[in-house]
Amino acid sequence: MGNLHVRNLEDELILRLKRRAARHGRSTEAEHREILRLALGGDDEPSFDTLAAELRKLTQGRKQTPSEVLQRAGRAER
Repeated sequence: MGNLHVRNLEDELILRLKRRAARHGRSTEAEHREILRLALGGDDEPSFDTLAAELRKLTQGRKQTPSEVLQRAGRAER
């Protein structure tokens, strides 16, 4: 398992985390893990097809150079 170090947290935020941990009967570190688990639990990694579709939508209407043209240009520079 990996480690995560969070720096430069506001004192008030740390105090709130400690209080929340105490209410739940956990250590501050265990509470931090649970908060992260809950916050990121529903995030599924999007598929390549989904990401590609989003990229096509974002770049729609922009001038695009075909990859083979870029490859030829790169080879010519060598």
